[in-house]
Amino acid sequence: MRLKDLCRDEMPREKMLSKGCGALSDTELLAILLRVGRSGTNVIDMARELLRSGDGTLGTLAGMSAERLCRINGIGPGKAVTVAAAFELGRRAAVEKAGNLSERMSSPRKVFGLMQPITRDLDHEECWIILLNKANRVISREMISSGSIDSTIIDNKTIIRKAIDKKASALILVHNHPSGSALPSKADIDRTESLNKALKTFDIALLDHVIIAKSEYYSFADEQICENF
Repeated sequence: MRLKDLCRDEMPREKMLSKGCGALSDTELLAILLRVGRSGTNVIDMARELLRSGDGTLGTLAGMSAERLCRINGIGPGKAVTVAAAFELGRRAAVEKAGNLSERMSSPRKVFGLMQPITRDLDHEECWIILLNKANRVISREMISSGSIDSTIIDNKTIIRKAIDKKASALILVHNHPSGSALPSKADIDRTESLNKALKTFDIALLDHVIIAKSEYYSFADEQICENF
């Protein structure tokens, strides 16, 4: 069936205007972003193919870069950046909703709530720090590095400089595992111990290192995996 043969009430844009965003399927919402299909394929079928390319989930699709989207048949730079921008706006909205930066970081669960909206759809590792005052309230959160699918850089000098600049008394290290397993690697443990020792030289406490993997997390402090935590 051609898109123009659909009833007006079934057209995605018209359906959104008459019934609201919540009435549309994931495929229909993607079709609105794509606007038009390709030769021989209407925009609804193309949106369905796009969703399948993300293993059928919006989470996987949201983690795909514009460059990777361009490899999909019929998705050129214009469509790719539109889809990527829409997901990035959604991600930022989720971060704003979740992030009360004056909150006291009193548990790994609160760290997870603050940072999971940022990391959950990433297809690569990122290293972040949450800088805290003496009352363990958040001063700011800073991205330290963006890496590959299975590694990122935890740079002690950069972290210490940011902590000193913000006059932080303590910090929490956070990074994600796109693999879905939150368990730390030997390298994660070694880098955490190295950072812990370096921070003590400047009288800055490393309160925790939280690894986030999709909907779960691992807390070094809870597991007492490093000395003197």
